[in-house]
Amino acid sequence: MLHPGQNAPSFSLPDADMQTVSLSEYRGRKNVVLYFYPRDDTPVCTLQAIEFSDHEDQFGRYDCVILGVSRDDCLAHAAFRDKHGLSIKLLSDLDSEVCRKYGVLQQKQTDGVSRECLVRSTFVIDKKGVIRHAAYAVNPRGHANEVYEVVKRLKA
Repeated sequence: MLHPGQNAPSFSLPDADMQTVSLSEYRGRKNVVLYFYPRDDTPVCTLQAIEFSDHEDQFGRYDCVILGVSRDDCLAHAAFRDKHGLSIKLLSDLDSEVCRKYGVLQQKQTDGVSRECLVRSTFVIDKKGVIRHAAYAVNPRGHANEVYEVVKRLKA
């Protein structure tokens, strides 16, 4: 698990339009909300993505960009974005490399079968690339507002 004060692990991932997005491109320019979610177009993940999209302008006033990451592919991200009118960037981590770097995978036992699951998690990364907030196993309802309060405190 990562903690506030640590440097955020670097990454480069494709977005829904298959354009590469790197954490380094925001360094010195933007704060970043990096949130990990299990799967495109499921009810809870949809709620979370819509809440972040609905508040994107507010985050932008604090020099902040929102990036969602799951292990779905770029085509699934594009369909999810288009179906729900999402405006935030959705990044594809097919090989789970970034998920591992951020410590958001855990083993779960279901009917005696162990499988790797993505834990819904959010990180706020400042313009210097330092993690300022790390939350694992978040409740998505109202989460965008909670994260917004964290981002507002960065400017203070």
